[in-house]
Amino acid sequence: MKRRKFMAMGLAMLCLGTLLVGCGTKNPTAKVEGAVTSEDKATLVMATNATFPPYEYVDNNEYEGIDVEIAREIARELGLELEIEDVEFGSIIAGVESGKFDMGMAGMTVTEERLQSVNFSDTYATAVQSVIVPEGSAIASVDDITSEMKIGVQQDTTGDIYASDDYGDAVVRYKNGADAVQALVAGKVDCVIIDSEPAKAYVGANEGLVILDSAYAEEEYAICIAKDNEALLADINGALAKLKENGTIDAIVSKYIPAED
Repeated sequence: MKRRKFMAMGLAMLCLGTLLVGCGTKNPTAKVEGAVTSEDKATLVMATNATFPPYEYVDNNEYEGIDVEIAREIARELGLELEIEDVEFGSIIAGVESGKFDMGMAGMTVTEERLQSVNFSDTYATAVQSVIVPEGSAIASVDDITSEMKIGVQQDTTGDIYASDDYGDAVVRYKNGADAVQALVAGKVDCVIIDSEPAKAYVGANEGLVILDSAYAEEEYAICIAKDNEALLADINGALAKLKENGTIDAIVSKYIPAED
């Protein structure tokens, strides 16, 4: 069995103990060189990949989802206007690192590889990597997946990272989860590994698919910010702490993911 648990919280706490993150801006006017704060700008630019329901998606030409609403609340706490840029998932880290975007928020897990390029906020949500298969599939549990199969993933996600490590060339990468699921429907792959909540949405929209009972991995989500932007980490973590304490984040998550009876 190659299932694992990725302890993102431990990595996040470790990186927060030594690395502070701040506000990346397009044309900031910093009061102190190298220390740009949210007071120096009017907008907070968030990069996301809006094909990941219920965390981020487009509905009636509007961005919706858990990450979107939490980002709006963070911006409100900081007195900023939120600007959303919908890009390919694999380009978020580079865009944040270069300062093109202030932050990346796209159901993103802290990993050692990503920490080489960017830093992360405190975590704000937990998630599970799930496996989608056709009804009647020979894959009845995570243990049944082998490197002789074709495994669909969204490229550059943790599902891609974990599966590539476990199954190597068996992994087939797609630009987004929807494409991976359509490949599964068409019989081009044997299963799809993706976060549990998007998995539920995709299965709900495609007859003949089911989610395995056993999880492939467990992880936690955080917000990525450029390493040289030191002030925004304190701002974002302060906002997150307040939104957790007053129940706002729980309310947003519950709106999209109702508690099971």
